Amino acid sequence: MDQTLQVSQAAAELVAAFASNDTQRYFACFSEDASFVFHTLPQPLFSRQQYQTLWQQWQADGFKVLDCQSSNASITLQGDLAIFIHDVDTRISLNGEEQQLAERETILFRRHDCRWLACHEHLSVVSPA
Repeated sequence: MDQTLQVSQAAAELVAAFASNDTQRYFACFSEDASFVFHTLPQPLFSRQQYQTLWQQWQADGFKVLDCQSSNASITLQGDLAIFIHDVDTRISLNGEEQQLAERETILFRRHDCRWLACHEHLSVVSPA
């Protein structure tokens, strides 16, 4: 199977798991040593476990993903790494209040045996045009 298609499928699985608020399936898309840079946090997270712990705290505080739509995707292969960039429109619930977010995300995927896993995610706000 074409590597670009494999990365596209890995990215689609990650987005679908996130959109359905499926915690176990979502975190299974990341390598254990993945790092995360989110515009909403004061510092990066340097492991999947660190992010998963924070995610569980968010959920305990009333956070839930209601939907997530990916658009404008591009994939660039760099050997055993792939750069996936897309725009994400996400609808969340925070303490019972719905919010709509417009963000741009870069996800680096690294090949692990026959599977592509996300090893870095960078999320930023999309500025209005």
